[in-house]
Amino acid sequence: MQALFYGLAALACPVGMGLMMWMMMRGQNNSANNIGGGSRGNDGPDTAGQVAALRAEIDQLRAERAAQRSQG
Repeated sequence: MQALFYGLAALACPVGMGLMMWMMMRGQNNSANNIGGGSRGNDGPDTAGQVAALRAEIDQLRAERAAQRSQG
């Protein structure tokens, strides 16, 4: 009986860790789907528009910096 108790105690840690990992992965997938497809490979139209706007802003800032250097 005592050996059975020790065996169950030894298996409790790996089984519990596997269960926690499975629950975390399951919860992570559900939250990504609820947000609206927040997975890494999903580039939607919002992302492309934001990238274009940021590139335009960078170009504008570089032009302003070049103008300041040429004046000063």
